[in-house]
Amino acid sequence: MIVTHSGPPFEHEIRVRWADCDPARIAYTGRVACFALEAIDAWWEHAVGDDWYTMNVDHDAGVPFVHMSIDFSRPVTPRHILVCEVRLLSLGESSVRFQVSGRQFGEPCFNGEFVEAFVRAAAHVKTAIPDRYRQKLQDSLWKQKRA
Repeated sequence: MIVTHSGPPFEHEIRVRWADCDPARIAYTGRVACFALEAIDAWWEHAVGDDWYTMNVDHDAGVPFVHMSIDFSRPVTPRHILVCEVRLLSLGESSVRFQVSGRQFGEPCFNGEFVEAFVRAAAHVKTAIPDRYRQKLQDSLWKQKRA
């Protein structure tokens, strides 16, 4: 069963530092992916109650990324706080798809799609979304619909 919805986003703020930048004085391209992943990890903790570390270590539930794509519209700099909006787009049998949009000072900087697949962390074998998380993910989608 696939559940799809695009409700209001979760927002995560990141302070971009000088060390995140290249000689052009903008964030290294690879750091933008890191910022998006940090925002998704914060979303998990906010929406489901477990961050990736807890999921992996305490519940043997890994969620490695199987797809990432990012489109850039303007540079990310240390000048302003980076606000990353995370939306849960769809929930499949074993996968979760997110959209992350970053903006600084109200201006869009990037938009990306990120897909994670559940695995049994110790064995690194694909598995269906565990009931413990499926219900919370479905509840999160339901809450978005009501907002």
